[in-house]
Amino acid sequence: MAKSKSSSAKPVQENQISEKPPLGYLHIIKNPSSKELSVCAYSEPLAKGTHVIGPTRYGLDFAVVIGVTRSSEEYEPGEATFVAPTCMAQEDQTEEPVKIGKDVGWIESLATEEDYKRFVELQEMEEEALILCREKVMARNLDMKLVSAHYLFGEPKIIFFFTATNRVDFRELVKDLVSIFRIRIELRQIGVRDESRLLGGLAVCGRSFCCHAITDKLNPVSIKMAKEQNLSLNSTKISGPCGRLLCCLSYEYDFYSEERQKLPQEGYRFRIDREAMKVIEVNVLTRKLILAGNEGNMMSVPFSALEHNAGTNHWEVSQEYLNKIRIN
Repeated sequence: MAKSKSSSAKPVQENQISEKPPLGYLHIIKNPSSKELSVCAYSEPLAKGTHVIGPTRYGLDFAVVIGVTRSSEEYEPGEATFVAPTCMAQEDQTEEPVKIGKDVGWIESLATEEDYKRFVELQEMEEEALILCREKVMARNLDMKLVSAHYLFGEPKIIFFFTATNRVDFRELVKDLVSIFRIRIELRQIGVRDESRLLGGLAVCGRSFCCHAITDKLNPVSIKMAKEQNLSLNSTKISGPCGRLLCCLSYEYDFYSEERQKLPQEGYRFRIDREAMKVIEVNVLTRKLILAGNEGNMMSVPFSALEHNAGTNHWEVSQEYLNKIRIN
């Protein structure tokens, strides 16, 4: 059996902040291993892509600066709480520092070249650790699927992420792992969506998983969001490799919902040339209504041709538009 290399934590020294000033610059940092984001402070604005040693939900770790931000209100320190589909970090650097709350962690130091080399070394060790742990899981006949292993940069600790359908008693497994690695061991059960976030891959759109490359916030997604956007309800088309509804369904949902509230809904009836025509589709992207008559007649009406009486909440197709289509 292969032996694990020593992973004792190296004390952070260069560019380290010993005192925490009341003012600073807020940064969004990303843990390259867990793909989670967090907000922390530093004494000066840092450029996007800067390697740092900073606080994460698991402890002091190697991270990459995504950008600076002006507020931490959209985040909870130490949690995976990035909320937007596109990065809220600012490309430009803030001119003035902001007051840093007591609940906001501070970047310990800028990563040195030695730190980066050690980070790469730890990543190589993680692959070996995962193999060893899988062997022990099989030996113990535990009903769990190991997803990844992560050596914490700031302390002698390794975290194993796994999925399982039921609760797993892994106390004996932890003892086995401690005897091998001789450092702190943590086993953390995650869901299938978290597994996709950790491992990454290509989505149905041909791009990297949003949860892996863009956002770590796994917001609730419902079938209503697909209906509101007139998308196919075929589960194979609106579900990701994790088997759950696509995270991106929630990205434009608010826009569609707000736009549709300004328009007549499916089922609303217009009277056009003495014929009752019902709305069968509201297409927000093309900005058109599709109407169907009792005799099978179909009609496309642009939003710009609609007239609304706020007092009676009554919709009509403008006479000008009707005259135009009659001429054509």
